[in-house]
Amino acid sequence: MEVIEQMTYLLFIKRLDELQTVKERKASRTGQPIEKPIFSAYQAHLRWSTFKTLGDPSSLFTLVADKVFPFIKSLGGEDGQSTYAAHMKDARFTIPNPALLAKVVDMLDAIPMEDRDTKGDLYEYMLGKIASAGQNGQFRTPRHIIKLMVEMMAPKPADTICDPACGTAGFLVSAAEYLNTHHSHELYQDEASAKRFNHDTFHGFDFDSTMLRVGSMNMLLHGVENPAIENRDSLSEGHAGVEGQFSLILANPPFAGSLDYESCAKDLQQIVKTKKTELLFLALFLRLLKTGGRAAVVVPDGVLFGSSKAHKALRKILVEDHKLDGIVSMPSGVFRPYAGVSTAILLFTKTNSGGTDHVWFYNMQADGLSLDDKRNELDASKHENNNLPDIIARWHNRAGDTHRERTEQSFLVPKAEIAGNDYDLSINRYKQVVYEQVHHEPPQKILAELKELEAEIMRGMDELEEMLE
Repeated sequence: MEVIEQMTYLLFIKRLDELQTVKERKASRTGQPIEKPIFSAYQAHLRWSTFKTLGDPSSLFTLVADKVFPFIKSLGGEDGQSTYAAHMKDARFTIPNPALLAKVVDMLDAIPMEDRDTKGDLYEYMLGKIASAGQNGQFRTPRHIIKLMVEMMAPKPADTICDPACGTAGFLVSAAEYLNTHHSHELYQDEASAKRFNHDTFHGFDFDSTMLRVGSMNMLLHGVENPAIENRDSLSEGHAGVEGQFSLILANPPFAGSLDYESCAKDLQQIVKTKKTELLFLALFLRLLKTGGRAAVVVPDGVLFGSSKAHKALRKILVEDHKLDGIVSMPSGVFRPYAGVSTAILLFTKTNSGGTDHVWFYNMQADGLSLDDKRNELDASKHENNNLPDIIARWHNRAGDTHRERTEQSFLVPKAEIAGNDYDLSINRYKQVVYEQVHHEPPQKILAELKELEAEIMRGMDELEEMLE
């Protein structure tokens, strides 16, 4: 994680130089002064394009450690860099020696980063090297699962998107990529649209300052200049005032934690009285969403069938007071090597007036990778190796699942049946398993074959005896 942090700072420094170059070109074209310059004329020596040419590693190290790094920590203002500067106040420069710094600067400079995808791929590669779960129950969501959830939700340019446990901002990055792919014209049709995309569309909360720095940089490298990535303990009483602000929530909140009633927001306890973080986060999502807002979130299987009063109450709220749209049951290997817990994707819409008619279930059995700790890629063209394209296709045409049998991978279950089962949302409660009928030979025939085999063995024994005589 520390290596990624240090790389983050260098990529950030490089990006600031690129932004300044863009401002200079614009000023040259228009004949106007540079608009909100990042570097003044007296700070030119702090720019990547200047210091990368220093031949002496010791001079480079001294300049970066004593001048450049303090400079990026002190940045502010309303420009593209402000979000990142806010998370830099307790950052430390820990690259140990001049030779290593010089080598890393040369290597980063050699990578062509004009393309947003190149920068994003580099960052995704680094994030993929975080091989252990975090201290607070958080672990990195695999990119293909994030992409699946984003494609199921199909964000629109008008959406205000939030991840209240954002970590490295994987969900927000994927949502930004989806919008760039499917709605690029609308995002940049005028200055107001571009400002909305860069400043107002994406919101992420986390209380881990390292994650905030890494997540902010991840967004920047994927072309979102100034997202609202905030240091916030989403479940605490101190942030209880935030509600009804977002039209789309994408999240994989921490599991298996518990909070003291005193430290938890009182309005969440009013929705569901519990100490369990996974239930509190679901209550939080309902609070944060606007009426009509949608959510796709990862939950541990226990949320779907837990028998405690809080578990049942929350499931009843989702089914009766809002619109529970669907549940994708995932195999237990999806989060390996971080964790082997069984999980599901919960998809719902906040209505405050009910609306659940049928709930769509999908039994995911394969995600394109082996379900062991190695997570090797399988032949994704085969359905039995990768259900993800089928999930997306069936989700967007789920009305057509009305007549599917419960033996298939996806089907609809009426609300009345779910209510009759004490709001149990486990797919095993509703799917039907077909047992293949095995046809056995008649006993007389099996006995005759055994006798024949016995006779063959005896003949072989006789032959062996003859050979030994």
